[in-house]
Amino acid sequence: MKRRDFAKYLTAAVPALTSVPTSLLAADSWSLTADLTESCSCAIPCPCNFGLPTDKKCEGSRLIEIVSGQINEIDLAGIKFVATFEMRKWAKIYVDDSMSDAQNEAFEAILPVAFGGFKKLAKKDVTRVPLTIERSAKKIRFSVPESTVEIQKFKGLNGASVNISGLPKPSMRDYVQYESLVHKHKSNTSNWSHVKTNGFTSRMIVHGS
Repeated sequence: MKRRDFAKYLTAAVPALTSVPTSLLAADSWSLTADLTESCSCAIPCPCNFGLPTDKKCEGSRLIEIVSGQINEIDLAGIKFVATFEMRKWAKIYVDDSMSDAQNEAFEAILPVAFGGFKKLAKKDVTRVPLTIERSAKKIRFSVPESTVEIQKFKGLNGASVNISGLPKPSMRDYVQYESLVHKHKSNTSNWSHVKTNGFTSRMIVHGS
């Protein structure tokens, strides 16, 4: 797979829902709105988000917070998880362990549908762990036991934030440019630490039929 296809691959709908409970196999109605927060090892700005990726190694962690949505009338609001990955090679999915049983059921239903690329890379590497999120006007920090990200807004003209519209992906609406202060991961799979690399927040709006 070419790296230019990777971001599209991560959020592509998966038509064969083989891992979803039988009651959901006929699902043909889903939609979601989510807030994304990410840091990766690319220089600023990450070319993948602009549809012009390089072939360099990319290591990242993405926080996904579903604001609203449904799959066959199952409510998706409140689902939170982190996907840590090395581009095209592997991913680990860390699910917020404070989610309710209903939210966990909804997560199992939507993961292969809206986040099929992460699920395929992660295979069965999905764990429920403590997830912490801290926000201020200029900084965002999130962490799970194996991954930590802290990003701050990239300063534009006269100190203003850098907001970008029109990016060629449905997951990159309301894009705001950040830079990493902390971006680290340590597990039996990989170990890295990056500073002053790309970070961003965006709004993801997708649906299936």
